[in-house]
Parts: sequence; C-alpha cells; structure tokens
Amino acid sequence: MKKTGYVKKITAALLGVALAVTSFGATALAADATDTGVRVRDPFVLEHEGTYYMYGTGLAWGGYGCVYSADLKNWSDPVRVYSPQGACDGEGDWWAPECHEYQDNFYLFATYRSAATGKRGVAVFRSADPPGPFEIISDGHVTPKDHDAIDGTLYVDEKGQPWMVYVGEWTCNEDGVGDMMAAKLSDDLTRFVSEPVLLFRGTDAGWAKGKFTDGPFLYKTKTGRLLMLWSCTDRAGYAVGIAYSSNGRIDGKWRQQPRELYKGSKKNADGGHGMLFTAPDGTLTLAIHSPNSSTEDNPTTAVFVPVADIGDTLVTKDKDNLFVRLYYRFYFMFMKLAATFEKIC
Repeated sequence: MKKTGYVKKITAALLGVALAVTSFGATALAADATDTGVRVRDPFVLEHEGTYYMYGTGLAWGGYGCVYSADLKNWSDPVRVYSPQGACDGEGDWWAPECHEYQDNFYLFATYRSAATGKRGVAVFRSADPPGPFEIISDGHVTPKDHDAIDGTLYVDEKGQPWMVYVGEWTCNEDGVGDMMAAKLSDDLTRFVSEPVLLFRGTDAGWAKGKFTDGPFLYKTKTGRLLMLWSCTDRAGYAVGIAYSSNGRIDGKWRQQPRELYKGSKKNADGGHGMLFTAPDGTLTLAIHSPNSSTEDNPTTAVFVPVADIGDTLVTKDKDNLFVRLYYRFYFMFMKLAATFEKIC
C-alpha cells in the first residue's frame, strides 16, 4: 500500500489517543500485601510437594541459601543449598538464585562474580531436591564471559525449547543503559545454543526513570499473552513493571505497559525484583523485596502481594475492578490498532 500522509496522520492520531488513555491509569498499590519477615533480597518461591522453598540474595554468604515453609507464614532458618567448590570460580556477588523444576531435576540459575574475569554472570546448578545440595553443571558463566550479566531466569517456549532471559548490565554499556537479553539453552541447560538477542532496554518504559533492567520473570496470561515482569526505578523508588510480547514469542517485539504493576506510595514502601507463584488457597501471588533500601528500623524483607490475571495482563488484587479492566481492554485495543497502522505506513 502506498505510504500517504493521510495514513501517517491516522497512525499518529491513534498513538496519541492511546497515550492519552494511559494517563488515566490508576497506580497499583498493595493494601493487602504480606510481610514475611524473612530478610532477603530477590526472593524466588518454588512449591514442591506442599512445601514452599524461598531462595534469594543474602540467605547464605559465600554461596546460596533458602528458607522453607508449609503455610507461607512460618519459615525455617536459612539452609545453605550451595557452597563454592570445584568448577565454580566465584569470588563474590552471590546474587538472585532462582530454582526451577525441569525434567525431573531442580536447577538454580544464579549470579556470581568470577575470580578469573572479574565479571558478573549467570551459571547453572543442579540438584535432585529443592534444598540441595546443588552442584555447578555449566562451565562457569553461561552468559557471555566478557560482559556483566545478572538475574538469569528460565523460560520454556511452546515448542519445549528452554531459554535463559537475563540482564545485560548497564555497567558494561557505554551509554550506561541496561539491556534485557535472551538466548536459547541446550537441553541440559548448560550452555547457550544461539546468539543472545536484545529484547528491550532500560529506557524503553515510559514509567522508568532509571536506566537499568532487573529481575526478569516470564508469565503467560489465561488468554495466552506472554508477559515479562521486570524492575527499574520510577519517581517513588524501586518498582515492578510489565512488558509484553507483540507476537507471543520470547524473541518477538516487546512493548512496555504504561503503568507499574507495583510501586511505592505514601501507603506502602517501594519494592521490586518480582516473580509469581500460587499460594495454598489458589491466589496468584507476587513476591518482591521491600523496601529496596534497608535500614535497621525498616529492613528489606520478602513481601507477598496478591495479584489477579485479568486476561491480557496482571493487576494487584486491590486494583482488580471494572474501571481497571476496561482501561486495559481499551489500552490493548488501541495498541493493536496502532501496530496495524504502523505496518501500513
């Protein structure tokens, strides 16, 4: 079709209307959030046979640890799940361990700083049981060894192909902007079998006032939309936003939702590095650490926030109402129309 000024004007008008609609979106506060009391950053919760295992930064110094609970209220003392040994050349920055069940084993995707390269990267560890002990199965960092990379997470696509989604840190980019990256993994999860692809950058979201990308977590809604939770700073501090894939694939075009899923306010502290799990009563739950800056009087802990899957996206339970549902319905309608006109132009 011929590119005309008329079509371009329609495209601009639709994008303008979509932008105007987003300005009325309510912030997603969490009045019913639960403070676990567990002092940890980057919490990741795995349920296995009725027990909830929570991994995170700071539960074991010089390695990785977890706590566990049957009811999400009474938590064990920290248990060390991995101590550096053998093939691991880690010397610090033992960050953000995530535990995923995959092909009858349990895998930690976790960050550490290499003594050999001085770079942070993500390695893969395996165990037969959630509390370990885990052993490293990758050849050191799976992520590129010449670049700082953190916060690796596992995603298995509709064809059964495993991927690692991870943060390409701002510390190694000349412009100081962080990247969200993805690469295909081998079936045993020990190495990349494709070149990493850029999904989006830390400056792509309108709500984000920082330049970094933290804590990716993938989730498919009940209508099949592929979402990614990720964190950056906004005007109120650390926050959790949502990106979505335009074609439902991990390597599709990622667009940023206009409003945060979770943000700080006068009623609640900031927080981020979110992931999702299902509570014993069936409630979809967001796990974050909050507040981001810990003090003696207000330490950083794992906080659980009930959320609702409303079809195309997620909202916190206290914001699940008709207005918000209509807002997002019209928002995605406008974005679909805008994408159509972009292709025409």
